[in-house]
Amino acid sequence: MTERGLSEPRAARLHIDWTLCDGRGLCTELLPDQLGRDEWGYPLARSADPAERSDVPMPAGQLDAAVDAVALCPRQALRLERG
Repeated sequence: MTERGLSEPRAARLHIDWTLCDGRGLCTELLPDQLGRDEWGYPLARSADPAERSDVPMPAGQLDAAVDAVALCPRQALRLERG
């Protein structure tokens, strides 16, 4: 949150490819503010918006962690989409 109580502007979206994800949870460790885990270890967007289930907004301050999550995903189930 910014000082005025507004959300930080979205810098990118983290796309989760559910056909590749096997719920190892590394992304949730790297991005705990944006992702939680379900009971099987699969990532869940912390946003209440169901439209963001597969495309999780990433604020500018989390881009480095998002890049790491994409690079370290053992199943290559993540993609960072900018703009």
